[in-house]
Amino acid sequence: MAASKTTFYQKPTCTTCRKAKALLQELKVDFTARDLDKERMSEAELDQLIGDRDHRGFLNTRNELYRSRKMGEKPPSRAEALRLMAKEPNLIRRPLLVRGAQIIVGFDEAAYRKLHK
Repeated sequence: MAASKTTFYQKPTCTTCRKAKALLQELKVDFTARDLDKERMSEAELDQLIGDRDHRGFLNTRNELYRSRKMGEKPPSRAEALRLMAKEPNLIRRPLLVRGAQIIVGFDEAAYRKLHK
């Protein structure tokens, strides 16, 4: 059985993304990197990626739009969140590591190591 494809969604200028990518390379993980600035995700792609998960976990709480709209207090609907993330990729929490049905949102070194044993 072939191993699931691994995709790493990131922004190369993000320090956390660079740290996560370095760990993937250290673990010799075969992955495809996608720069969220250069290859934006569509609403449909985001919808499929998030699936049954809570969309709020994919919002970048450090983003200016998140803070200015007080999304922590008044979270957007799923449809609105997808629209905003597609339009403003910095609103997507990153990095995202996707392998099959598994997604790691943000950088969690232990989870990266466990996923790629």
